[in-house]
Amino acid sequence: MKKIISIALAAVLALSLAACGGNSDSLSGKVATDGSTSMEKVIGALKETFEAQNTGVEVTYNPTGSGSGITAVAEGRCDIGLSSRNLKDSEVAQGLVGTVLAYDGIAVIVNPENTVEVLTVEQIAAIYTGEITNWSEVGGIDAEIVLIGRDASSGTRSGFEEIVGVEDACQYRQELTSNGDVLTTVASNPGAIGYASVATVKDTVKALKVGGVAPTNETVKDGSYAIQRPFVLVTKADTELTGAAKAFFDFITSSDANEVITAAGVVPAN
Repeated sequence: MKKIISIALAAVLALSLAACGGNSDSLSGKVATDGSTSMEKVIGALKETFEAQNTGVEVTYNPTGSGSGITAVAEGRCDIGLSSRNLKDSEVAQGLVGTVLAYDGIAVIVNPENTVEVLTVEQIAAIYTGEITNWSEVGGIDAEIVLIGRDASSGTRSGFEEIVGVEDACQYRQELTSNGDVLTTVASNPGAIGYASVATVKDTVKALKVGGVAPTNETVKDGSYAIQRPFVLVTKADTELTGAAKAFFDFITSSDANEVITAAGVVPAN
């Protein structure tokens, strides 16, 4: 009798694991993603969840920047590109397709010692174009403003400059290659101002309110925070994803992934 009960329990457990694990026994292979460094946290969380449900699959992430990720898809070097900006018309003309995964706010950050709490979009634009050069001009102390930004291939930079209206006009003191570098630099310089993905901001810096609105998941979702941009999955129109790559894409764009996406600090698109 005990043997029969044990066999029955084992069968129930096996069915439960199958239900929770999705295609864990049948799906296998590698999925290559490449691109935006701003998307590292959300893609990492989605990768971890998907791999736990599909033990035969390995999802790789290559943090090269949005522009490089888009190029990687176009050249067939990865399955899914990651871009923290919408595709340009010229990229769509190359046969690329963008699918919005989530929305991310771009925080304007300063050193915690800075007394300024709020800036308007117009003031931010004037600061980054060199019209305003001293913190006293925006209610702070008498100190030079040190402009920190991202490198030219960064989707964060593209998004920030486009939204604020300062494309190709910023007077950067330093152009850095990642959100982490921007955070570190601003945290070490009392006069610095920079920008970074809201999901990456730590308490080593202070995120300013923009037009009186703080950069939070709620204000990004309801559209009240002005400086925000999409996180986009990039694929080729003439090359259908198959196998593990298709399964991963379908999962991360479904409502099943919303909880994971939200926990990563960004707002699901669906």
